[in-house]
Amino acid sequence: MTVTDRPGYGLLTDEAIERSRRRIGIPQKRQPPHNLEVTADGLRHFAYGYGDDNPLWCDPVHAAGTRWESLIAPPNFLYTMGENAEEPDAEGKALLKGDPFAGLGAYQAAMEFEYYRPLRLGDRCSSIRAQVGVNVKASSFGGKAAHVTSDFLFANGAGQITALQRGTWIHTERHNSKDRAARKPPPEFPPYTSAQLAEIDAAYDAEERRGARPRYFEDVRIGEEIQPRVKGPLTVTDVVVWHLGWGMQLTPPGAFALARRVRTKAPGLYPPNGRNIPDTVQRLHWEPERAHELGIPMSYDYGAMRETWLTHALTDWMGDDGWLMRLRCEHRKFNYIGDTTWVRGKVVDKVETEGRAEVHVELACTNQRGETTTPARAVVLLPTRRGGTVRLPEPPAATLQDLLQSEIEHFAS
Repeated sequence: MTVTDRPGYGLLTDEAIERSRRRIGIPQKRQPPHNLEVTADGLRHFAYGYGDDNPLWCDPVHAAGTRWESLIAPPNFLYTMGENAEEPDAEGKALLKGDPFAGLGAYQAAMEFEYYRPLRLGDRCSSIRAQVGVNVKASSFGGKAAHVTSDFLFANGAGQITALQRGTWIHTERHNSKDRAARKPPPEFPPYTSAQLAEIDAAYDAEERRGARPRYFEDVRIGEEIQPRVKGPLTVTDVVVWHLGWGMQLTPPGAFALARRVRTKAPGLYPPNGRNIPDTVQRLHWEPERAHELGIPMSYDYGAMRETWLTHALTDWMGDDGWLMRLRCEHRKFNYIGDTTWVRGKVVDKVETEGRAEVHVELACTNQRGETTTPARAVVLLPTRRGGTVRLPEPPAATLQDLLQSEIEHFAS
């Protein structure tokens, strides 16, 4: 029996949903991370991959003169790290075997981040990844959909919790999404004019970074806009450069014989291309033909790319003395190869609570067609003129295991 002949393959069944729910709280064994340790090279490669040369993570001399006293990692660098802090037992391994939603489309819908302390040079990082919630909802994209929420919990080598990443993926039946895609015409992609490209280049040239000049809480006004950032026009080359710093992530790393070993265990990760050559499922991000097979008009970016674009705008605005405490974003539309994304935001509130000076910012990624692809909301901590440096937030639990349990209880309620 081939993979696609299995009963229930490509269907969102009640059994599949229940199988997924039985996985809640079971730590998932992950492949070794792209980076085992925070290094200057790793930081630079990652930051350059999304177009950021902030000296706080790229210039050791500059970073040594900041409150952090050395290079620190940009917020989303945690994508590249995380050795298994806990692995499933025999019963857990059995429950994790096979994909309950094999053959379904999987699309990242929302991602939330909470940051508690920075990753520094030399840090290693332990992590627990586990499902914390499963909900079934109606989907305009593909009929019925399963919304699966997973946590990625991180601690440094000293056991101190550094960050929480909470992601929701929507699983839909592909034939529904294909039918819908067939009814909806693809977006138009006329060639860029010289004037449009000049506008994008002018925006790049105008970008500024707050850097070493503190942005004080008292000086911020509700309604003020942060300086916009532009990313694009997106090319396949941009996706390749992004992977250099990010790693491959979804497909275990390695080529040729190493890929063959993975393909033997999980053939579904390597569907054949037009020449009947097994190739990674991720190729829909750079191979239009694969995107077409899945009912998507063109290749598109990763949600993680837009998440780093949002944090790039925020960290440039807040300066070296600020701290990104929280970010939540929703990926509502595809960002296709050839699209240009404008990241804009404005301050919507500012409060002082628990000894922290918080600035609340609403942001959005908007394409050249005027469509909002990713709305977001963030909380930034700033220093005060009264002499108060930023006080880092306390995590809601002392250990990764306790943090996971609190997340499960939250979703259960």
